[in-house]
Amino acid sequence: MAPFALRALVLTTCIAGTVEAQTADTLSGRTPLFTARDALLIGGFTLGAAAAAPIDEYFARELQKSPRQTRALLRNAATGFRIFGHPGVFITSAGIYLVGRIDGQRRVQDLGLHAVEALVVGAFVTGTVKTVAGRARPRVDIDNSSSFALFRGWGNDDYRSFPSGHTTLAFAFASIVSSETVRWRPGSRWIVGPIMYGAATLAGVSRMYNNEHWASDIVAGAAIGTLTSLKVFRYQHSHPGNSLDKTFLRAGIELPNAGGWMPHLSLISR
Repeated sequence: MAPFALRALVLTTCIAGTVEAQTADTLSGRTPLFTARDALLIGGFTLGAAAAAPIDEYFARELQKSPRQTRALLRNAATGFRIFGHPGVFITSAGIYLVGRIDGQRRVQDLGLHAVEALVVGAFVTGTVKTVAGRARPRVDIDNSSSFALFRGWGNDDYRSFPSGHTTLAFAFASIVSSETVRWRPGSRWIVGPIMYGAATLAGVSRMYNNEHWASDIVAGAAIGTLTSLKVFRYQHSHPGNSLDKTFLRAGIELPNAGGWMPHLSLISR
């Protein structure tokens, strides 16, 4: 498990670095929702999924071998990262929004609200693709990673493997948190990005360890989560006063960029 996790972490962190480089493009004026760089990102993820597909069965079998499945440390880690992917990111995002709302911190509200929006969009896209693709999970037949059938995923969880929903959510959360914190303090990308994307990658690996997804499912989920989150971030910050922000963001304290790289979080009256 460890060698694959390391390779996957390097791959997704490199792609994530490209995403972070686009953040500055969203901070002035009404930028286009889709840019040429987005095409490069989609191409990179597509190549990653294509490269993973021929070795889907190899990784699936390797992770199901007894020495790995019987290690308590790996089982517990897989459980923890699975919960982080879902429902952990939803709970955390809603909690961030509520803290900011109660304490009147506009920036914290902004992060929580946009995280929830990114998760909902990512979940919708992934759910739709799962239903249409109808790919069998490795637990159905670990020797047949090419089992796809149109709309077979409708109402049957055994055939909703592609793409990974947990991975989509984990990467959507990682992307929005990284993008928002880079907006507050650009230098934070080298701290926040590797931590968030590393955790998201391990959430995906945990789903392979649990025999629920193929490696290419994980890459596809990472692509959807990252890209949908980037679209939410770009749209919301290039369209100030949009209906969702006007409805859910209460006027409050806007902390200056000169401070630390994280917003103030508190429920104590000031």
